[in-house]
Amino acid sequence: MSTISIIGAGTMATAIADRIAKARHTVEVITRDPAKARALADHLAAGATTGAYGAAPAGDIVILAVPYPGAAAVVADFGEALNGKVIIDITNPVAPDLSGLVTPSGSSGAQEIARGLPAGAHVVKAFNTIFGHVLAKGGRLDAFIAADDAGAKARVSTFLESLGLRPLDVGGLHMAQTLEALGLMMIGLAKNGAGTWDFAMNVDIG
Repeated sequence: MSTISIIGAGTMATAIADRIAKARHTVEVITRDPAKARALADHLAAGATTGAYGAAPAGDIVILAVPYPGAAAVVADFGEALNGKVIIDITNPVAPDLSGLVTPSGSSGAQEIARGLPAGAHVVKAFNTIFGHVLAKGGRLDAFIAADDAGAKARVSTFLESLGLRPLDVGGLHMAQTLEALGLMMIGLAKNGAGTWDFAMNVDIG
């Protein structure tokens, strides 16, 4: 199996990392706080490692698992160290009052993140439509992905399949706008119509 790097150690990062470790990939955890990275790596066991913040991640696939308001700063801190990497953006750029998305009109969090990356890095939007605790329960879930680079999209699809997820391609990176709107809709549904966070979006192909 391969090494997958995760920048972040929060709830969503932990849920994804658990799933990666169970799939027998090696997880590299990277955070500004080495103690938090070590704690998550120790929790994962299975050969999980920690990396130096700002240095080149060991994995060719790097999961950016930080809140959207801090994503641009993280990308800037790593700079050229992310060149040649496939960056999975899981963020939902949602306003604190849930009134909408905080991205510029006609853009998405993924596209804004891509603008700050080296030319050789490729962004793939994924995981933003799956709640962390639902992901942690296991089971085969639908994982929507968007990206401009066909090679990066194929690699992430294979990776998602290895986690027991079903990757569903929604198109180019511009479609991240739609996925992020779906993420906001799911939060609204959890707080209102559904009355629970224990659900996932599923495509019934029949």
